[in-house]
Amino acid sequence: MTRNRASAKKAGSSFETLIANYLARHIDDRIERRTKNGAKDRGDIGGVRHLGQRIVLECKNTMKLALGPWATEAETERGNDDALAAAVVHKRHGKGQAQDQWVTLTVGELVALINGNRDHYETTQETP
Repeated sequence: MTRNRASAKKAGSSFETLIANYLARHIDDRIERRTKNGAKDRGDIGGVRHLGQRIVLECKNTMKLALGPWATEAETERGNDDALAAAVVHKRHGKGQAQDQWVTLTVGELVALINGNRDHYETTQETP
C-alpha cells in the first residue's frame, strides 16, 4: 500500500505521539509532542532534557532512510530551540513498540550530550 500525503501525516503524528508518550512515561511527564512552528520548527518532541538543557528530537516514520537530510533538519531545529543536542528517532519497521525504534545522532551530538556543552564544535577542525 502506498502512502498519500494524508496517510503519511497520520503515520508521522502517530509515531511522534508513540515516542513522546513513552518518554513521558519513563523519563519525565512534561515531555510531549510539539505542534509545528513552520520555518522556526523546534523538533517534534518537547520537554526532553539532559544536564538541565533541552534536547531536540526529530521523528521520522518512513520506509526510506535519509539520515543526512534528517540530521540537517534536526540540527536546524536544535538551533531554533537553542538546545544542547539533536537526535533523530526513526521507525524500525516490523517493530511496533516505542522502545524498539532507532535513534541516530552524529558523533558531535553524542559528545555534546556527554560533555553537556557544544564547545568542541568551536575548538576543533579535525580532518581524517
